[in-house]
Amino acid sequence: MNEAAGQRLSKHMKTLASGLALASVLAGVPVGTPAFAQISESVAGLTAAQEDSPLLLQADELVYDRDRQTVAAVGGVQVDYGGSRMVADRLVYNQLSRRLVAIGNVEIVQPDGTRVYADEFDVTDDFRDGFVNALRIVTPDETRFAAESAVRENGEVTTFNNGVYTACAPCQENPGKPPIWQIKAQRIIWNGEEKTIRFERASFEFLGMPLAYLPVFTTADPTIKRKTGFLFPKFGHSSELGFGVSIPYFIALAPNYDLRLTGTGLTRQGFLGEAEFRHRLTNGIYTLKAAGIHQMSPSAFDTNTQDSNNVNRGMIASTGRFDLNPRWTFGWDVMLQSDKNFSNTYDIAGFSDYVYQNEVYLTGLNDRNYFDLRAMSFDVQEKLPDGHPAARDERQPWVLPSFDYNTYAPTSVAGGELAFNVNARGILRDWEHQRGVFGDSNFATPGLGGESSRITADTEWKRTIVTPGGLAVTPILALQGDATFLSTSMPAFYSATGASLTSDDSVTRWMATAGLEARWPVLFTTANSSHVIEPIGQIFVRPDETDTGMLPNEDAQSFVFDTTNLFDRDKFSGYDRIEGGTRANVGIRYTGAIGDDYGLYGLFGQSYHIAGANSFANPDMTNVGADSGLETNMSDFVGMVGASYADTFSAAFRGRFDDANFDIRRAEAEFGYISHPVSATANYAYIEAQPTYGFVTDRQEVGGSAAIRFAEFWSVSGNVTYDITNRRLAKNAIGFAYDDECFAFGLQWNQTRDTLNAVSNTFGFRLSFRTLGDFGGDLNEFTEQ
Repeated sequence: MNEAAGQRLSKHMKTLASGLALASVLAGVPVGTPAFAQISESVAGLTAAQEDSPLLLQADELVYDRDRQTVAAVGGVQVDYGGSRMVADRLVYNQLSRRLVAIGNVEIVQPDGTRVYADEFDVTDDFRDGFVNALRIVTPDETRFAAESAVRENGEVTTFNNGVYTACAPCQENPGKPPIWQIKAQRIIWNGEEKTIRFERASFEFLGMPLAYLPVFTTADPTIKRKTGFLFPKFGHSSELGFGVSIPYFIALAPNYDLRLTGTGLTRQGFLGEAEFRHRLTNGIYTLKAAGIHQMSPSAFDTNTQDSNNVNRGMIASTGRFDLNPRWTFGWDVMLQSDKNFSNTYDIAGFSDYVYQNEVYLTGLNDRNYFDLRAMSFDVQEKLPDGHPAARDERQPWVLPSFDYNTYAPTSVAGGELAFNVNARGILRDWEHQRGVFGDSNFATPGLGGESSRITADTEWKRTIVTPGGLAVTPILALQGDATFLSTSMPAFYSATGASLTSDDSVTRWMATAGLEARWPVLFTTANSSHVIEPIGQIFVRPDETDTGMLPNEDAQSFVFDTTNLFDRDKFSGYDRIEGGTRANVGIRYTGAIGDDYGLYGLFGQSYHIAGANSFANPDMTNVGADSGLETNMSDFVGMVGASYADTFSAAFRGRFDDANFDIRRAEAEFGYISHPVSATANYAYIEAQPTYGFVTDRQEVGGSAAIRFAEFWSVSGNVTYDITNRRLAKNAIGFAYDDECFAFGLQWNQTRDTLNAVSNTFGFRLSFRTLGDFGGDLNEFTEQ
């Protein structure tokens, strides 16, 4: 073959390689799936390869036929070009017809791993017209497409004849067996100009059986990321709502904003309409959502409830989040509804929580500096009617505002670290909120009616000095001051705690602390283990807490004394209380490692009130320190131990023990096990009686969960929680699941019981088809007394 012919062949080999790459795009999975989009993107760069990209051609022989004006590579043909590789039995370029033909066992491997197979590939050298026989494609994520033939016309329209798509691998033992699911179509027409794919006489098959048939439908091609059309439906049922089917319709208004309309037909309550608008901007996104219904059968709900007392119901809501710059974020999450339980009853996505938090916020984060400013209100989505004595919603406060600022000095101060914190909160509540019955669903912590606000500034300096013997000594200095402003009611029920609330309009407090901490970690090693034993001691000297019990306590009502706060300078959970008096904390920490797999850890200690007034023994409006284990001069002991083995087993135990007789006051135990076929967890909790809070008996609860994969793709799971104190099964669930490389199915039953022993059952299912989507719903949900 002469040099000119070789140059022409080289040129046309490049044409062939690019043409085959383009053919593999056209033969991609034409169902609008992520896999199809992946094929398009991966070969786009190949078809745009530079003319000078290196080409390597190998063949048993090259034949140039001057009479027929053809150039052919014959036998063991292999072409490497632009990162792709093509093999075929024979490769021919016809200069007269300007067509390029690859014949026999054609295989193309693209740079991303996509593999294209065909018996014959024939295309014009301008790619406007061509056809492929016996086409098969396998993508890197194991999606598969096949067609008897494909024809391309006018450079825009490609028609696939008898096409099949699936994301399931063929059965290795029986390759001729149908996959779990597949989509078949007699003709698939891809219009490159209109960016659409039209399916004619399409069917969806499951386990070889056709389940759905569509004469004609059209979807967007994979270059279109979003396309107007229907989404997967959702199904559900409840005794009050009846059977329901939700059909979402997605409208792509523009590349950066869209609208989703969802209609739900409910056999008992009628038509529920929902609309959600989303708009993404350069620095964030916001959403608007609305929903409404005219209830056909309010009487289906319990009498004299929010659900039965309202006929026309609805809500509007909005969320947003914007990055003002790399450090600052502004956002909101707000909801307004016709009655306080609509979104919960109709399970409006994103707004159905029992307690919904409305907020507008501004946050900033830079290195170790943090800023957070937000306004909040709370919607309790409860069934109780307005004005009911146990209703909680109208007693929820407005928080105007909540503010936190934390910063550290950029350089050391006197060789140590200086931190500065500011916290402020304002509370507005129309009604005083008394404590409900402990343990029931209406339980809530108390709060004052009216207005109260507080601002607190706190600074702390500490420096760690390590002695030659390894003793780490840390002096600590701290100063805190705050001002509280009040315009509140003085409910008599607080007298039961012994607290005497102030009648002043404003109160100021301060607290200065000088502390010293000493740690002495000692390392012991053997041939295959290491152990660190670390005695720890602290002492904090400070004056008594001022105005104890005279001020509102809104943010420090939760308190549990355990190893996590044993060494805290101030053990209260919020700023409304300040720990005062001189206190010492002592303990010993252990960390061990045996070999590469075993880990051990533990901590045990006690706290001592040495001088001044004990803040945990002085009552406030919530009696936050009562029965905490810190209300006496010698606290209860607190401890925790744990062990782990590789990623297989873990166990932990935490407890609080009486300082006099070591009786258990509070205990928690957790166990976990993970292996290939079995995973399991177990937990136990015990809390001694706390009459001050209304718990006159001990509380105990035990729970566990397990999952077993009893076959390659099949598993069963379950969980249970048992209330030992009341001798009742609080909740339990069991589920079955199938999960392979292309299909997943799940079925689960959940049962819960409240303190009145009312039983709620929920049955749910889920079907998932890889690359297509998933759908499911609650099959049944009902309550029994």
